[in-house]
Amino acid sequence: MPQSKFTFARLKYQSGDWDTDQRMPSNVLNSMIEYTTIPVSLEEQVVDLASDDLFKYPFCYLSGHKLVQFNQKESANFKQYVLNGGFVFVDDCNHDIDGLFAQSFEKQMEQLFGQRALVKIPNDHPLYSCFFRFEDGPPTTSFELNGWGDDLVHDYLKEINIDGRIGILYSNKDYGCEWDYDFRNKRFLAKDNTKFAINIITYALGVV
Repeated sequence: MPQSKFTFARLKYQSGDWDTDQRMPSNVLNSMIEYTTIPVSLEEQVVDLASDDLFKYPFCYLSGHKLVQFNQKESANFKQYVLNGGFVFVDDCNHDIDGLFAQSFEKQMEQLFGQRALVKIPNDHPLYSCFFRFEDGPPTTSFELNGWGDDLVHDYLKEINIDGRIGILYSNKDYGCEWDYDFRNKRFLAKDNTKFAINIITYALGVV
């Protein structure tokens, strides 16, 4: 499954809207170059969830606002990919635990992995210290208290654990939109908000 260069692979699925936060991958890849020595491919790769090309990539990203309802092939590939050691970062662009994306995605996970498969990640999990340290767990996004979604700060992420490691990292915090800006504008920020992306990817790759 691993490749010589890290590729940011975005999952395309038949239902809903998968093509979100289009500048985010370039921004995250810029941070990979800035903070790590991991060689990266400079362009994201869109991967059809129903395609066996999925199994070429150790890390995948899935997001959206709308319905998540995998067809038979998508379901089979998603489950097999995770059981084979793949890592999927799933980000709810609605930042809403009761929204359509959240409800439909969580239902899909129950069907594939069992009713209690998705569990909260404790704030002392290695995910929050494997590269940069986040003492309070997942960093808050500016989108969580903007009057949209459920207008709450979600103080946890969820996971589906496979053989002692996170196989699926699930967020209602809308990190994708938080990081969706031209990487050249990062210099204007008081604090680089993409650092948590580095933790996610390095944890997924098992390089730290």
